[in-house]
Amino acid sequence: MSAVTRFAPSPTGRLHLGHAFSAMQAHDFARAAGGRFLLRIEDIDGTRSRADHVAGIIEDLRWLGLAWDGEPVLQSRRLPLYDAALDRLKTLGLAYPCFCTRAEIAREIAESGAAPHEAGPVYPGTCRGIDASAQMGEPHAWRLDMTAAVALAGPLVWTDLDAGEIAADPLAQGDVVIARKDAPVSYHLAVTVDDAAQGITHVIRGQDLFAATHVHRLLQALFGLPTPLYRHHQLLTGPDGQRLAKRDGAPSLADLRTQGADPAELLAQLRGGNSASHV
Repeated sequence: MSAVTRFAPSPTGRLHLGHAFSAMQAHDFARAAGGRFLLRIEDIDGTRSRADHVAGIIEDLRWLGLAWDGEPVLQSRRLPLYDAALDRLKTLGLAYPCFCTRAEIAREIAESGAAPHEAGPVYPGTCRGIDASAQMGEPHAWRLDMTAAVALAGPLVWTDLDAGEIAADPLAQGDVVIARKDAPVSYHLAVTVDDAAQGITHVIRGQDLFAATHVHRLLQALFGLPTPLYRHHQLLTGPDGQRLAKRDGAPSLADLRTQGADPAELLAQLRGGNSASHV
């Protein structure tokens, strides 16, 4: 079986070097295995995703010389698939509506004295088990009842090509959002459905998503989907040791192109950074 990888950016801004590093990792892995490299645009955030950023992503990848196979897939055109997956979880009794605001969640966690979670606060389960029938007209998200889901799925494992076999621990992530108040689906649900639908055999992505893989492994089991192999590569960091991010003003590839950067040289530097994290 040939390797199939993907690069799946969100069109909420221009790509920067961190994105280029991740795209290069997935591209090179597929090409070295004689496989396919796919491009998926995760544009489900209607408040932040923009068509010009989609065009910018395509322009940046072409400038770098990272060619993908087939047409780019837009998540915004796949909403019926996500609706069906959410309905499946509802039918299994594993999804419940959540009416909490972020401020309410933070306040409840603070008042409980719970330790902060490394990937953000774990939802304390405020809306789990409440009678939501009288509130269903109010804005709400949908959450996965993690305890019930884990009990149904049983023990699970997944494999990281660097870390080896990992015992899945989705309970540590709490009752994650599977459909947002402001979007028809969450990252966790969409990425699980899409990776299976596109036949992704190897998910090559950053270490910042290692914890999310525990949740994705659980969803794969609940939906009866195959489990890809994973590799969570290191993240590029700046001189201050912080990972490159849009919100911190990381230089975009468009800026580098305007400054006269040579894309072949840039890719060579990134490939040489497989064992180093600083740029």
